[in-house]
Formats: sequence, structure tokens, C-alpha cells
Amino acid sequence: MEQSPQQRSKVQTRSQAGRSLSYMEGWQAIAEANRIFGFDGWQRETIAVTCVAERERTLGSSNRAGWGVTYTARVRIRVGEVIREGSGAGHGIDADLGQAHESAIKEAETDAMKRALMTFGNPFGLALYDKQQREVTSSAASMRQAQPLRQQQESAGPEPGVEMGLEPLDPATIQTILSTVRGLPKPALEGFTKAFRKRFQVPADAPSIADRICQRLHRDWIEAFLVSHREVRSGDQRQAAA
Repeated sequence: MEQSPQQRSKVQTRSQAGRSLSYMEGWQAIAEANRIFGFDGWQRETIAVTCVAERERTLGSSNRAGWGVTYTARVRIRVGEVIREGSGAGHGIDADLGQAHESAIKEAETDAMKRALMTFGNPFGLALYDKQQREVTSSAASMRQAQPLRQQQESAGPEPGVEMGLEPLDPATIQTILSTVRGLPKPALEGFTKAFRKRFQVPADAPSIADRICQRLHRDWIEAFLVSHREVRSGDQRQAAA
């Protein structure tokens, strides 16, 4: 298990039932797995997905007709010979039944993946289960306590005065990322572009996102997207072969 502290910058909060809850976003958990285990050093497999609820409901203050859907999922994480599994649930609410199912499935799989990764240590959210969060730190020095397994990851840390994740990418890395992304099938490329614009708040009138890919946090998010895309393609291939 990875024993280095959880970085405060990678923790999000939300309000639920009058309480403030801390959590990691799914893409951030994938980025941490890529950083620690290596991009090809771990595998994620969805081994069970079940729809447990589907009902009509009203949406928002407008009381429009819509749907509420709930799924459960179980995901297996393999790192070398080590196998961990996690279960999760996801909820989808939408006027379109198909969209509600899609949202619920994605959320359930992400929740299960995070629970499985959590067993590998603090950087994957284990530290958040401590109510006092004693292993959650905002210190950039804590990142240097654990050397990433992949050799291409820079070990020197950010330059003085540069916030973690905002380090600029070198031109060669940017070109490699752009070549990989442009090689995606058209539907996946369109989905990637839409998701990137939403995640990094790219203005709608910006003609391209190519010049927006310039920082380490962009690379980490893109790597997480590619992992998810690879898993979806594998699942489609298995269904086609069945």
C-alpha cells in the first residue's frame, strides 16, 4: 500500500444531509494510479453491473417529467499479482431514460473503482476515512516522500512558486498528447473535446482546445480519460464476441 499522505489539492468537498463530505473525483483517482503504478502498470475491469431501480419522477422546480435510475457495480483492480475489488452505486436523473441509465452506470463504475483503489493507500482516498484527516496535507514536500514507479515521471517536483499540477508541459509532451488524442475514433474524440471543455471551462467561442493543453493537470486528466476509453472499447469488443 502507498503510505505517502493524501494531497489536499486533490480532495473535493460536497454538502450532503447537512454535512460536508470529502472525496476524490474519479479522474483524479485514475491519474494517481497512472502516476504511482505507471500508465500500463494496472488494469481496471468492471465485473458486474446491475440496475436496481428505475422509476418515473419529476425534475427540479419545473416538475418536468423524467426518470430516476440506480445501478450497482463491482470493479476489479489488478496491479501485478495484487487484485482488489470494490462495490459502488450510481444514480442517474434525466428527462431521457437512456441518458439516466448512462449516468447511473458511469457513476456506479466510478464509485466502485474508487473503493477498490482506496485499499492501496492514502493517495487514493484512504486518508479521508479518518475524520481528523491526519494524513491529508497541503505540503508539496509530501509528494517527494514517495517516488513514482514510472521512470518518466519527474521526481524533482514543481518549481518554487508553482502550484502542484500547474507545471507547464514541454512541447514534445504536448505534441505526443495531441497525436494520441487525434487518433481517437470520431465519437470518442467528440466526447473527449466536450468533456475537456466542461472540465477546464474552455469558452464556447474558443475554436480549438489544442492550445489549452499546456499543464500537468491537463495531462493527468487526459490520461484518465484514455484509460476509461480503453476500458469501454474492451467491453464493447467482449459484447460483440459474445
